[in-house]
Amino acid sequence: MKLDAVFSVDPANMNDAAEIARTVEALGFAGLWSGETRHNGFLPLVIAAQQSERIELGPAVAIAFPRSPMVTAQLAWDLQAFSQGRFLLGLGTQVRSHIEQRFGMAWEPPIAKIRDYIQAMRAIWNSFQTGAPLNYRGQFYKHTLMLPLFNPGPIEHPRIPIYLAGVNKGLMRLAGELCEGFHVHPFHSVKYLNEIIRPQIAAGAARAQRSAADVVLAAGVFTITGPDEATMDLVRARVRQQIAFYASTPSYRVVLAVHGWEEVGGQLTRLAALRRWEEMSRLISDDMLDAFAIQAPFGRVGQALCERYEGIVDRVACYIPFVPGGWDDMWRDTVATVHRA
Repeated sequence: MKLDAVFSVDPANMNDAAEIARTVEALGFAGLWSGETRHNGFLPLVIAAQQSERIELGPAVAIAFPRSPMVTAQLAWDLQAFSQGRFLLGLGTQVRSHIEQRFGMAWEPPIAKIRDYIQAMRAIWNSFQTGAPLNYRGQFYKHTLMLPLFNPGPIEHPRIPIYLAGVNKGLMRLAGELCEGFHVHPFHSVKYLNEIIRPQIAAGAARAQRSAADVVLAAGVFTITGPDEATMDLVRARVRQQIAFYASTPSYRVVLAVHGWEEVGGQLTRLAALRRWEEMSRLISDDMLDAFAIQAPFGRVGQALCERYEGIVDRVACYIPFVPGGWDDMWRDTVATVHRA
């Protein structure tokens, strides 16, 4: 199992990306994922690629539908070349309200559309690499023009791994069928992994005559830790809020359903509509916290990750933005424990 780090960098201070990448690599992490919430997920990866030599890099996740397949294909191609083959393309579909209201795009069937999107990108990459005419005609996307002026040409590592994210069973099966990896949302449990995600990945892989082992499972993990109990209490409160926020979203209700907690999901949805945020976290019981997060003091985080995830997923990343400095010894110990397992 590999341990990755996650970061979110404000473009106003891109020097942070350089220091983070150097420190993450020095500490022995396997990869570094950038989020795409307040800021663009691709931009800091350019700095990170320049400042590192070994770690894998990627967005977790870039939202696909606001960008055309050509735009994303070009971004990925350039980052793959610049990183010398260390780029991993994490893609997500997002929920309808965000696509329509935040990005101002039309909502269309997401599973069929992301399938078309992935196939379009691979056709574009093939044209980039081989110079073959671009003639992709899919259900949602059509790409039929590639002039020499716009073709970046072949690169040393043309096979760019695609990691799809989602909580929809159809997206899981699609990842099993078409992709190199699947991003497991931090709002998950081992029961959900074993009863929903892994069987759906396997079903998709079987449909394409692949092995489920061909699909890397990468899980973000809600992590409650700290150098002392007071710090852990602060982190615990924040994680309760995060869990309550995700659990209030109907799209994520399937995670609660595995445990029989659908009623709590309905209550959270109603409270969220009323913006009663503080009340929401009170509905996250200790049992729910134990199911959806690991809780371990410094020195035991790596052991806790291994006990929960070894043999179930291939990569884990604590859902804590990496900051160089105070916690470096904890991270070094955690990396060593996970990679030794």
